[in-house]
Formats: sequence, structure tokens, C-alpha cells
Amino acid sequence: MVGGLVAGTASAVPLTLLRASELGGWLRRQPAVAADWVEQSGFAAKPGSLLRLPDAKGRVARVVVGVEDPAELWAMGGLASALAAGRYRLDPEPRAAAVATRLALGWALGTYRFTRYKQANDGFASLVWPAKADRASVRRTVEAVTLARDLINTPANDMGPAALASAARDLARRHKARIQVIVGDRLLDANYPTIHAVGRAAAVAPRLIDMVWGNPRHPKVTLCGKGVCFDTGGLDLKPAGGMRNMKKDMGGAACVLALAHMVMAARLKVRLRVLVPAVENAVSGNAMRPLDIVRTRKGITVEIGNTDAEGRLVLCDALAEADREKPDLILDCATLTGAARVALGPDLPALFANDDALADALLRHGAAEGDPLWRLPLWQPYKKLLDSPAADINNVSESGFAGAITAALFMQQFVSAETRWAHVDMMAWNPTAKPGRPAGGEAQFVRAGFALLAERYGG
Repeated sequence: MVGGLVAGTASAVPLTLLRASELGGWLRRQPAVAADWVEQSGFAAKPGSLLRLPDAKGRVARVVVGVEDPAELWAMGGLASALAAGRYRLDPEPRAAAVATRLALGWALGTYRFTRYKQANDGFASLVWPAKADRASVRRTVEAVTLARDLINTPANDMGPAALASAARDLARRHKARIQVIVGDRLLDANYPTIHAVGRAAAVAPRLIDMVWGNPRHPKVTLCGKGVCFDTGGLDLKPAGGMRNMKKDMGGAACVLALAHMVMAARLKVRLRVLVPAVENAVSGNAMRPLDIVRTRKGITVEIGNTDAEGRLVLCDALAEADREKPDLILDCATLTGAARVALGPDLPALFANDDALADALLRHGAAEGDPLWRLPLWQPYKKLLDSPAADINNVSESGFAGAITAALFMQQFVSAETRWAHVDMMAWNPTAKPGRPAGGEAQFVRAGFALLAERYGG
């Protein structure tokens, strides 16, 4: 069973999704007793409302649910927990396979709970698989989202750089991918100096996770994910409120591992590479200092204007290595800037891309998959805000302007102009619960990114 989805059964209770505008027409096709019950209950099919229609013995004969759009991903996202335990089936069945798949996925994602430390007491209702649903698609998506949510929700005492690397090894083992992990001072030997500089102050050594899967003759696609397992801010220490949720600062890494799972499970025709710099930005006597100058893997020197702008530092070495192979496509994910959150809120990751066609495709897939993105510009005049008097570039701007854009412009320096690249600045966290999306860690960009890759490399 996947996410409360079960094989067909004749005893399942019919479940009907209705817009408010459709209620009158639907009632005219029902027995008079059903119409009377709806009228007496005051049910108007408002989005999020539901009504249980009884049979002659008082048992639930049908459930009617008010929705804004009966084909939308989250139309049934909250029903697994809102309905009494038992089995339900869609009536009428969706005619389109895409709709059936979407509804099944929304139901399944609504059954997620993080139970590593506290067992959930609430049970879930079950939904009979819609006949036309793509079960393989739903299964791999649920597995991917669950992986990302679990990784992000796990606190830093159990999800440090070594544990994140262990999770990547488990994924590689499952899909028979090759993986190497470069740890501690070996990062200097291998020329990953900024990853080492950010993570060297922590009790658990920094590392670079490097996973490769697929046929080397296929187009190369590389995913890079920010794996800052906890971010104190370094010597530019965050206040308590800003540090509280920093276990989620490896959300970009969690999302690229989830996306990698989908790619490998679907066996897309790519040579996939996943690069995750896994560090903790901590404070100790050897911590990176403000106005230190670090030489990056690409040879660009960076003045450290702020030690709390560490994500772009660990990613710049990963991006330089990704770019070295001249892949067909680089996608990176990072919980990079508060500025993106101020501009777009928690639900809309900021998308930056050096290729308009790539950006347009990602926006299109994000809208179709209920995994939205919003494009912000790589506005080149703002690059001067990163000027440094002592190094090639500063890791921050002294002004408070365009923080998400200047961060993306910093990272762009490590990707060749001819390499197609997209950067996603995400929150990877639901501050409040919504249908199908409990409060806590969230897999953003995973479904949109997979849809793009499946379209391009699905064979």
C-alpha cells in the first residue's frame, strides 16, 4: 500500500468531488432523499467542506466534498485524515489518466507524518486506486517527497554531514549508483577549498557527496544541493529566532536527492550526477572569519563579507566541478536567502536561469504539477554590488538590496555561459499545515524538476 491507496473493493464508500457551481446539477440526478439531506444540512460545496450522506440504516452511503477544482492536486490532500477510517472510491472515476494520477498523489501525500521520535496516533482513511492512475508515477513521487520531508524534519543532532552522506549512500545502493564521499582535509587535497572553509569549525567534518548513475553515453545532467545541516551563521552569529529552524538548511540537498530518486526510479535516459556539499556552519577557534579571503575551486578569490552567507560558498565549488564536465544541464537547489522568502513567501521558490527556454519550461511544469516557481532576473548591473577591494568578488553585498539576485549572480560566476543552468532558491518548509502539506519540511521543485527531465530525457 502506498500512502493510503489500496486495491479495488466493492465495499468502498463512494466519494464525489463537486464545485459549488456543480452542486445543483448533481442533486437533480440524485434520489429525493439525498437532495433533502443536503438541503437540511446547509451544505453548499464550499471548498474544504464535506458532507456524509446516510443510507436507510444510518451508515455512510456517500461522501460529497466541496472543492475549488476537482482536477487539482490538493483537492483530496486533506481527506485521508478528515474522513473516518475505512475505504473510499472516487465516483465518478476521473476520465483522464493525468487527473486520476494527480488525485491519487494528493491523497497519498496527505498521509505523510514524521514519526521518527513521536508515534502518530491518528489513523488514515484509504482510497481505492483510481482505475486510470499511473501507479508507478505516484509511488516514486510519494517515495521522493517522503525522503525529502524526512531528511529535512530530522534534527541536526541526527542529520549532520555524516548522516546526510549515509542517506545518500542508501539511495545509491538502492539504485546501484556509484558514490564517493570526500571528507575533511581530503577536500583540500581534492581542491574543494570553500566547502572545507565553511565546514572546518564543526565537530563533524565537512564532506562532498558525489553520486553518479546512468549510461555515460546519455546526456549529462547534474544536480547540486546545498547541504548545510545546521547553520549558526558562523562568527556572524544568527540571533536565536533566526537559528531556530536551521536544521532545514540542508533542504536543497534533500530535494536534489529526492529528485535523483525519481530520475533513477523512472530510468530516464541521462547520465545523472549529484553533488552535495554537506557541512555544518559552526563556531570554533578555526572558524572562517569576516574579511578572510578564500580561493575557490575555480580559482576565483572570494572575500568573506559575512560568514552567514555560507550556502553560496559551498555550492560554488560544487558548481565549478559540475561545469567542468560541460553537462547538458545543471540544476541547483538551495535554501539560500531570506530575501527570496521576503519577496515571494514560503510557497514560491525563486527561479534563476541563464537560458530563457529552460526557465519557461520549468515555470510551465511547475504550474502543471502544483509545484510552482517564480522567476527572478539575473540582473547583471547588480553584480557590481559584490565588488571587493581585496579579492575577485565578495560573498555578499554591503547594501540590503536584491539579496536573492546578488546571491544568484555570485553563483553564476562558477558556471560557464554556454552551460544551461537553473538555480532554485527555496524555503523547503511549510510554516503552517495545508491539505496534503503538513507543517515542517517540504519537497519543493522536485515534481517540477522531474517533469522537465522526463519531458527532455524520457526516451
